[in-house]
Parts: sequence; C-alpha cells; structure tokens
Amino acid sequence: MTSEVIIDAQPKEISIALLEDKRLVEYQREPREANFSVGNIYVAKVKKLMPGLNACFVDVGYERDAFLHYLDLGSKFNSFAKYLKQVQSDRKRLYPIQKASHLPDLQKDGSIQTTLQVGQEVMVQIVKEPISTKGPRLTGEISFAGRYLVLIPFGEKVNVSTKIKSGEERARLKQLIQSIRPKNFGVIVRTVAEGKRVAELDAEMKVLVNRWNEAITKVQKTQERPQLVFEETGRAVAMIRDLFNPTYENIYINDEEICTAIKHYVSLIAPEKAGIVKQYTGKLPIFDNFDVTKQIKSSFGKTINYGHGCYLIIEHTEAMHVVDVNSGNRTKEKAQEQNALDTNLGAADELARQLRLRDMGGIIVVDFIDMNLAEDRQMLYERMCKAMQKDRARHNILPLSKFGLMQITRQRVRPAMDVDVDEDCPTCFGTGKIRSSILFTDQLERKIDRLINKIGIRKFYLHVHPYVAAYINQGVISLRRKWQMKYGFGVHIIPSQKLSFLQYEFYDAKHQFLDMKEANDKS
Repeated sequence: MTSEVIIDAQPKEISIALLEDKRLVEYQREPREANFSVGNIYVAKVKKLMPGLNACFVDVGYERDAFLHYLDLGSKFNSFAKYLKQVQSDRKRLYPIQKASHLPDLQKDGSIQTTLQVGQEVMVQIVKEPISTKGPRLTGEISFAGRYLVLIPFGEKVNVSTKIKSGEERARLKQLIQSIRPKNFGVIVRTVAEGKRVAELDAEMKVLVNRWNEAITKVQKTQERPQLVFEETGRAVAMIRDLFNPTYENIYINDEEICTAIKHYVSLIAPEKAGIVKQYTGKLPIFDNFDVTKQIKSSFGKTINYGHGCYLIIEHTEAMHVVDVNSGNRTKEKAQEQNALDTNLGAADELARQLRLRDMGGIIVVDFIDMNLAEDRQMLYERMCKAMQKDRARHNILPLSKFGLMQITRQRVRPAMDVDVDEDCPTCFGTGKIRSSILFTDQLERKIDRLINKIGIRKFYLHVHPYVAAYINQGVISLRRKWQMKYGFGVHIIPSQKLSFLQYEFYDAKHQFLDMKEANDKS
C-alpha cells in the first residue's frame, strides 16, 4: 500500500487529504485563524466551581468557558500549582523545574472545592476542541508530543507503548530514556521509536524540553490572562508528525511557506525522506489534479454508494451517529443469506473508511442487513475489527446484538467533518429563474473588461466549471484566444471541479481571491 498527502492551502483555510492507493481515507479542513486546537496550553483563571459535577469552568478566551473535571487535574496538580506560583513570583529570573519540590499526589476521591478557588490561575491543556454547544475540554496533565516521545512535566515514570511487543526492545528503550531524561520529567515512548538510536531520541528530547522552557518563560514574563503559552504545531505539520510512515511516496503542498515548514520537519525526523515533500505548481487546483475533489463530492453527504447498487445512509444526531445498510438494486444470482453477507462485508469496509474520513466520534450504531447464521454474524464482526485496525483513534466494537445492530464507540477530540456536497444555484439564488446561459460568456467578458480597464489588474486567473472551460477553449480561434488578443495574455482560464455550472471565481497573480460579484448578479 502506498500513501500520499495532498495539502491545499487557501487564504482562509487549509485542507489536508490522505490517499491510500489513490483512495481518499482521511480529510481534514481547518480555518487558518482557528484557535483552541487540541494540544494548546493556556494559563487561565478559574471562573466558576461546580461542586455537583466535581468540576469547574475555566476562561481560556473562548465564547463558552472550558470544562475541567477534578479527575483531569492530574495526580501532580499540587506540585504544578506550587511551581506556577514560584515562577510568577520572580519576573526576572526563571525558577528551574529541576529544583521544584514534589508535594503529595492529589487524592482521587477529593473535591474541586477544596482544591481550587474562583480566580485561581491554572496551567491547562486542551484535550477536546469545542463541539456543538460545548466549550473546550481541559486537562491539568500537561504534555508535549513529538514524533518518538511525549514529555510530561512533573512526571516520574518512563512508559513504553504497548504496541511494541518485543520485551527486549521495551527494556532497551526504557533504560535508554531513563539515562537521558531530565529530572522532574516523565516520558512516554511512542510506537514509532522502536529500533531508533539514542542520538535520534536524545535530539527530540532536547526539542521537547526547549518547548517546555519557552512555554514556562512566557508564563513568567506575561501577566495577561488567559494567555496562550504554547500553540500546537500547525494542523499540516501535526498530521505529518502523527501519520508519517515509510510508505509515503509524496507529500504535495501548493503553498511555499507550508512546504518549507513540512520539509524542515521531515528532514528532522527522516532525513532520507525529505525529497518526498514537493511544492505543487500546476495550473489546475491541487485537489482537482489529484482527483480529491471528485472523491470528496462522492464520499460525503447522507447517502454513500459503495458498489453493486449497495449504499449506506448516515444520519448525525446530537447523541450518536446512526448508519443504515441497504442492498439497493443488488440482483446477483445468489441465495438471500449470501447476498446479505456480501452486502454487509462491503458495508463494513466502507464504514471503517467513513469513520476515518469524517472523523466521526462518540457512539455509532449500525443497522446491518439481518443474517440468520451465527458464523456469518461472527465473520462480519471480525471483518469490522480488521477494517478498523488502521484507525488511529481509540475505538471499541461490540458484536451484533439480537436486533442485528452493531455498536461502536470511537474517540472524539474534535467535531466530525461534515462537508455539504449539495450546491446552491450560483445564478438564481433560489428564485428558480436565471439569465440565458448563452449570455454567460458575455457576462464574463464584462467582468474581464472591468478588471483590466477599471481596476488595473493585468494578470489574473478565471476559474470556471470544466464544461464552461472546454467551451471557452474550443476551436482554433477560441474565445480564450479572442480575449487574450483584446485584453492581453494575462488572461488565464482554469477549469475547477468544485464550481457548479455557471459559477466563476477570479484570482490575481498571487492567487488571492478577487470578489467580482455585483448586486445585479443576484437579480
């Protein structure tokens, strides 16, 4: 299996697509100004105690206060709170964590009222992004994640990932990390550290310790609260950090700055793979060039077809996600039980892909087609478990119930990805009446004339639907050639699959969007 990562960086958002054997399996989209990402660390004040929930609300600057439960404070919270006061007591000289003293661990059956008070400053980290009407979820157990290691201030233990099965390798890694870890830091060794040399692990250890030093220095120097003291690596780099593996063939990015950042990161963790990071400079939109746009259009929405007429119906509710499996017009010459089994096995594969693609979390209930044989039901359960092995999120799958339902729980740390594949009419805006389509190119020419002769932009890119682009480019003396002869060779026509039939977008030479819509366009 080969993997490729395609990153589409636009002025307002960044989209990331992971392809396995050219098939879209993960898709993430994030606004460029997005805050409150998982991993961000804040120094903030307790705003309200909730004794009934044994929790409190903390102001981290979001419109809704963040939630912090007593059990999420961490066993070393008392030591952390004391150290925080020591750091803030001297704005000139930083009190080193190596000299910090350890206080007794926090009791698991304790109370939020006796531990915190309104207005108290706490250092917290986001573990779940704001979802629906809920604010961010916080933890008091601060950690800094790297490619091979996770650094935990005030930790004392070295833990090795349970996915590393070799007892000899686990012992080697544990002994190695014990010898290089700084005092008052705990470490979790990640699965990808298996077989790595001490030099690589030590280099990353120093990088993570430096991140801690930068964060705690910001706590010491600033008085503004809430204060973001550590911002998790950008989504593009963070995804590469978590997903990177030797099967990656290419990482394509259409933005020079992000390309440089990712190339720098890859050269640190795998110097021999730095060459796979490439900047995309083609004329077509990057997602169109790699067939991502078409797969997004066909993979999101309520109804998902997955072959031989079978399809899934996916419904999202406040409490859970519900999936219905339908055989559709499947007419294979097989017995009913065999047809049901084939349909269900195909649905299991597609559902596992959909969970990763949409990042669906919480409770998922699947209504498979009823099967009478116990061995068929067991085969379906095993197929679902195998298909979910590639999923990085923690999950739990239960066998089919008496009603033929399968229940799945999947870790949720950010809102499910919901892409609206239905397109609004860009020309009638819901009125049901549009201008004659034969006059559409005349409208485009008026826009071009205004752009060049009134606004003064000589070079630009006009994105239109591929059918419209084909019409503009057809013939020896095409409409595009006529425009170029009249307005100059700065006129470029780009087909874009994301646009509907009579929709258009203008971009300048630096690929910045130009708003050429006028009030009379909507009439």
